[in-house]
Amino acid sequence: AMTQNPNLQKLSEAGVSVWLDDLSRDRIESGNLAELIATKSVVGVTTNPSIFQAALSKGHVYDAQVRELAER
Repeated sequence: AMTQNPNLQKLSEAGVSVWLDDLSRDRIESGNLAELIATKSVVGVTTNPSIFQAALSKGHVYDAQVRELAER
């Protein structure tokens, strides 16, 4: 069983919202995001245009979906 990071849990209990500034499809599909929620008190995720642009321009993870959207 996964256990919470005690320091992050204390921050969360004190009202601090732990956010991750690194959303990716791989993080979601691999289960890593769920693990961070379960063990690091992560309650939110964000990204920004430069991270999104980098994700689209590096690798091929999003190619099929971008192609599909472009054909609409």
